[in-house]
Amino acid sequence: MRFQAVPGTGGTTIHSATTPITTRRLTLLPLQVTHATEMAAVLADPALHTFIGGAPGTPEALRTRYARLVAGSPDPAVSWHNWVLRLTGEGCLVGTVQATLSGAEHAEIAWVVGTPWQGRGLASEAAQGLVRRLRQQGVRTITAHIHPAHHASAAVARTAGLSPTEEEQDGETRWRLDAPPLPRT
Repeated sequence: MRFQAVPGTGGTTIHSATTPITTRRLTLLPLQVTHATEMAAVLADPALHTFIGGAPGTPEALRTRYARLVAGSPDPAVSWHNWVLRLTGEGCLVGTVQATLSGAEHAEIAWVVGTPWQGRGLASEAAQGLVRRLRQQGVRTITAHIHPAHHASAAVARTAGLSPTEEEQDGETRWRLDAPPLPRT
């Protein structure tokens, strides 16, 4: 992801490109509509939707959703960044991460890993890679919303450097990281 201020917007609107992120075991690939069929299988377990809501989507429904996401936010002050997680050793997709940027210094993040790949630290690894990239790009505040009973997701947030706050939204706890940017590598 690379940020560029848009002239004439007072620096509040950004254009940014979603670029790949590499971690030890994963490659976070920018979302493409063509990922829908494989991701429908990754997200097919109804248990995944216990905390995130909704139900498993068909490949067709995911293609429609992914087309909207890839097209970008209709709000010029917000940018959407979505990645699929490719497990390097197995060459398959295993989940997603996303970041919604409001201006150049705040991002809200989320993650999901398919049931067969849970318990291996992949969500933590992906979230850490995402947080590192965001901080390298100048993001100072990173938030996530996590259901209070979703202990695995809370552990991912904690591993990525976020801490729970007293704030709640729609029954979820807001987790937050306020930190100076990291040097670009």
